[in-house]
Amino acid sequence: MSTPHPTTLRLLSSVTDVRTAAWDALLDDEARPFGEWRWLAALEESGSVGPGTGWHARYLTLWRGRRLIAAAPAWLRDDSHGEYVFDATWAALASQQGVRYYPKLVLASPHTPATGRRALVAPGEDRAACERTLFGGALELARSEGLSGVHVLFPTEAETRVLAELGYRVRLGVQYHWHNRGYASWEDFLARFSARRRHQLRRERRALVAQGITLDTLRGEALSRADARVVHRLYAATYRRHGSTRVPLTEAFFSQALSGLSHSVELVVARRGRDVVGGAFNVAGPGALYGRFWGAREALPFLHFNVCLYHPVEEAIRRSLARFEPGAGGEHKLTRGFEPALTYSAHLLFHPRLDRLVGDFLDQERAAILEGLPRWRAETGLKD
Repeated sequence: MSTPHPTTLRLLSSVTDVRTAAWDALLDDEARPFGEWRWLAALEESGSVGPGTGWHARYLTLWRGRRLIAAAPAWLRDDSHGEYVFDATWAALASQQGVRYYPKLVLASPHTPATGRRALVAPGEDRAACERTLFGGALELARSEGLSGVHVLFPTEAETRVLAELGYRVRLGVQYHWHNRGYASWEDFLARFSARRRHQLRRERRALVAQGITLDTLRGEALSRADARVVHRLYAATYRRHGSTRVPLTEAFFSQALSGLSHSVELVVARRGRDVVGGAFNVAGPGALYGRFWGAREALPFLHFNVCLYHPVEEAIRRSLARFEPGAGGEHKLTRGFEPALTYSAHLLFHPRLDRLVGDFLDQERAAILEGLPRWRAETGLKD
């Protein structure tokens, strides 16, 4: 009988250090689409992460002999841009305590506030054991590099329990997701609202007709390199409209995503005649649709609601998708049929006093969120 190979934890500086097939063999439905090799490679090769971006790759990988059995994309961070789990007050608190907050280690999908596996584990392996090895290894790495701590963003609920057992403090967040309750059509979905709310949603959808705007979804072979230029301009316009000169994702990223991930990437395009006036970049996973980026060349009434909410919901119904996650923030989604959903993150800061102060804050935040959930659910306007 042969002796099993021992496992070895290795640190890699790029996902391209692993073969595509070996990496993607670790993925299940909860790890797709943002854990895919091609998604991560597109971020790296396009310059959307790496030198000068604040995202420095530290892939934690677990091997049995020459076989990759688990991995966790991790990043050395110089700031907190693109994380969507906001910790600016913690950084300020650290400064008050005379503690250096940056650099820190983050396990996350960059620029993506979507829940998913943070520990990727091959089928047949002991998932809990691999998770403990990777999440514990992140702590060892951060200590060895003199970092302030480790932050695991948007893990699954099951992973959160493992993280808590390792001493991480768990933080709750709230997003607003649309769930498919077996709707046969958009009108079937509207039937769950009161008459007043149905009238509101129909009026907002009709606004585009009056403006002479049509909406289309492009996916698969319908996507082109020219579409990548258009979506990047819209995406950059959104950042600049909010006063930011920093546009995290490059045009090359969108180009690579549209070509290498055409099985999951789709664009919602709003046109007046031949002119594109707005659009959204969405990503489809197994049974779910994720709204990621949007932009507009004109500030038109209800354009955002139609491009980013109503049209994708109608598409999700048509394709029998289980849910649509339009991204972070936006309590306006509640009155349009989106329901509050808990998200999770886990944090361990090495400075004892700072960790204790952050823990007190998280306790208060958790109580407020749990108290608010019933009220937010009642605001959806959906009838039972």
